[in-house]
Amino acid sequence: MQEYKELLQLTQTLLDYLDTLSNKYAEVKETGEKGDFYEEVKPFADEVKGINDAWKEEAIKWVKNVGPKNLYNQQIDSAHEHVETVSVQAFFPDTSRSRFNSSIASARYVLNNMIHLLIEKGKPSK
Repeated sequence: MQEYKELLQLTQTLLDYLDTLSNKYAEVKETGEKGDFYEEVKPFADEVKGINDAWKEEAIKWVKNVGPKNLYNQQIDSAHEHVETVSVQAFFPDTSRSRFNSSIASARYVLNNMIHLLIEKGKPSK
């Protein structure tokens, strides 16, 4: 488990970002005011991208080394793409609510599944 501690932390950080993005989207949808691209959107999206890219790299290594059941590289690619997309879309009120929520749910599913599998793999054998 220790060797995958960084992956666990990155995964949790992405889940925290998804919560932040969901809240931001709800606020933007309610007010109708989009975020300033250079002051708010780009800095936040760049921050998320750094974590998201590091997570993807570590997650793919982990899947290759451990071979967990029910988690595949395609799901990691998809979650990575969803996180990257919503990190920008959350700031714009004209973003489709159903598409945004679907992307958040899909990414959250993969990230929660990964946390579960990381914790499960870290338990000592009986």
